[in-house]
Amino acid sequence: MSAPVTTTTNTKPALSKEEIDQIIELAMQARSKSHSPYSKFRVGACILTADGQYISGCNVENASYGLSICAERTAYCKAVSDGFSKFKAIAVSTDVEDRWLSPCGACRQFAAEFGEHYILMVKPDKTYRLTTVTEMLPGSFTPGDLDAPRAS
Repeated sequence: MSAPVTTTTNTKPALSKEEIDQIIELAMQARSKSHSPYSKFRVGACILTADGQYISGCNVENASYGLSICAERTAYCKAVSDGFSKFKAIAVSTDVEDRWLSPCGACRQFAAEFGEHYILMVKPDKTYRLTTVTEMLPGSFTPGDLDAPRAS
């Protein structure tokens, strides 16, 4: 049984049912590995690379709060360190039941670094909301902006 979808676009997702089911399951498994002794706010993420690999990550908190890292950034860093930089989707899973939680602003900007891809916000019952990087962070600063003409 496929999880219900709420989407912010009218376009048909380019993700198969199998890809959606797998990315959600792996994000939920990653959530169970969260190191969140301070906030008790567990988050798991899973990236689907453009060539079909799944790479997961969880949030890792630190007693020096500013050094904590979100699940999304953990997954992106793992993917990049494994040689991947083109992504089809990322799923983000939390324990919150009554709403879909979106990635924080830093994670949205981090996602924008890697171009347009899908973001699935997942509840514990496996229902999800599907959106895109551009919808989550319109007008983001991207690598292309570094090549923009500049005043001398």
